[in-house]
Amino acid sequence: MRGPRPARRPPNVTVRPENTHPSTSEGCALPDQPSDNAGLKPHFEDVQAHYDLSDDFFALFLDPTRTYSCAYFERDDMTLEEAQLAKIDLALGKLGLEPGMTLLDIGCGWGATLRRALERYDVNVVGLTLSRNQHAHVQQLFDAHPSTRDKRVLLQGWEQFDGQVDRIVSIGAFEHFGRDRYADFFKTAYEALPADGAMLLHTIIKPSDEEFAERGLPITMTKIRFMKFIMDEIFPGGDLPGANVVVDHAQRAGFDVTRVQQLRLHYARTLDTWAEALQARRDEAIAVQSEEVYDRYMKYLTGCAELFREGYTDVAQFTLVKG
Repeated sequence: MRGPRPARRPPNVTVRPENTHPSTSEGCALPDQPSDNAGLKPHFEDVQAHYDLSDDFFALFLDPTRTYSCAYFERDDMTLEEAQLAKIDLALGKLGLEPGMTLLDIGCGWGATLRRALERYDVNVVGLTLSRNQHAHVQQLFDAHPSTRDKRVLLQGWEQFDGQVDRIVSIGAFEHFGRDRYADFFKTAYEALPADGAMLLHTIIKPSDEEFAERGLPITMTKIRFMKFIMDEIFPGGDLPGANVVVDHAQRAGFDVTRVQQLRLHYARTLDTWAEALQARRDEAIAVQSEEVYDRYMKYLTGCAELFREGYTDVAQFTLVKG
């Protein structure tokens, strides 16, 4: 159900990627007609292969909100939980949310963004996830939450969603969509929003050729092997877009891209913090899973921290408004 007032449109600004470094260095209607994406099957198996490993295992190194994406360290003395909430606030604050609106979270994880939106903005929320464990966790969260707003979590992908919403947020999910679906994704998001609608897309990106050259980044066999390890053993089916690819597809769908904020070094610190937490609970991690899984995740977390620190990968929030 739409809110009682239209949202204020975010101001038009010149699109200029912002490198934001931490202080250390740094109710929705679902029509019966079939979707245009009816032939697209969500990547359930790829997503569940990673995110349904074990909630108990992830809880060993994630913060209490179970936010599994780049944190935002506004201050050097922030805890990981504070920085994760700051990241969520940073994202939601760009959407012009007002009480009674409906927010769609595509790739809602364990529900931290949905809960924050309920509590800070008094909106209706709909979450989409392909993870069975996350779906069950968010449903329990909603069942216990006192808000009287509409709260739903659906075990489905954006390809299956036919609703109309007021705002969209997607944090750390775009990497799983596949480049062959970018046009369909942005078209679906655009058509789900009202004339004054907005979407906040937070995704890992790869640097442009110019950025690689500026940073003097060599492509070594060691880096190639590590990236293959990530795609084969950690995030099967994962794919990183360039910032220009995101902007181009968004604009082709009809969006104005009003802001691009890069958070590269924040992710390096986030990954360092996760690795330290997992290492500190090594015995528990092995008991919950195995030594092989523990070693694999330590390799993943420490190696990815280096990629972000050195500039081989980046992460950005794209603010998109309907043109």
